Amino acid sequence: MSNLFWLADEQMARRRPFFLKSHGKPRGDDRRALSGIIFINRNGLRWCDAPKEYGRPKTLYSRWKRWSEMGVLPGYLKSWLRRRWIRRQS
Repeated sequence: MSNLFWLADEQMARRRPFFLKSHGKPRGDDRRALSGIIFINRNGLRWCDAPKEYGRPKTLYSRWKRWSEMGVLPGYLKSWLRRRWIRRQS
């Protein structure tokens, strides 16, 4: 799958402080999960329809739910979509 990640390394590095740190068992890649969440939302898909390259659907949903409740995801997605909208209009 081409263009697997929606965020460049620099973009994810700036957002890393907003995501929870792993406690105990190592977690999967936050960048991959966030890209999967963006892919699902952008295409209006069900969690079970996520391409396997983004990880397990349960993981994507769990991270989406946790990050949404923490307030990380809504603010981030709004700013990301706003910047893409402005770039398209230019």
